[in-house]
This record gives sequence, structure tokens and C-alpha cells, in this order.
Amino acid sequence: MTAPERSAAQRADALAAALAARRERADLRAALKGRRVTGAAVLDGASDNQVWAGVRVSWLLESLPGVGPVRAERVMADLGIAPSRRLQGLGEHQWAALRTYLLGREQRGRGLES
Repeated sequence: MTAPERSAAQRADALAAALAARRERADLRAALKGRRVTGAAVLDGASDNQVWAGVRVSWLLESLPGVGPVRAERVMADLGIAPSRRLQGLGEHQWAALRTYLLGREQRGRGLES
């Protein structure tokens, strides 16, 4: 099955939309690394923001300070989340478990008991 033919205007629109999504993801990653946005806020906002909803759970976790690929993989395995899962594809229990993990991590980061 081949892709449908697109006009030059359609291709330009698609390229512009893709560029905007990449920029938004880059800004989101910088905000997460800089602690201007929390992981729980991204998870909660994913229902209203299609770009956020489309990011992989591993990408979100690896964007947090102090979390690399190994820790992200371990957390996802502990929570029963597949490596390819995106935020929009989380089940109710997976979403709740991930949110609990992210909130607990934020509290520990502030020096509070979890």
C-alpha cells in the first residue's frame, strides 16, 4: 500500500506541524530537565495536549533529572508498562501507578517524606 499523493501545500503544512511538535517536545524536555515542569503535570496535561500525549513514557522518565535509560526501564518494568507505550496509551492502573511514582519522586526531591 502506497502513501496517498499530497499537494505541495499539504506537504508544507505537514512539515510545519511536525516542526512545531518537535520544538514543543524540545521545550518540554528542557522544562523537565530545568524542573520548571513536573512529570506529574505532563501526565495530567496529556489529555489536553496532543504533543504531550504522544510522547513515550520512557522519553518522559528519561527527561527527568537523574533518570537515565536504565532507571527508566526499571521503573517501567516495576509499573508494568511496556517500553513502547505512549502516555495516551496508558491504562487506568498504569496511569495511576506512574502518577504515584512521579509525585513520590517530586516529594523526595523537595526533601519531604514520601
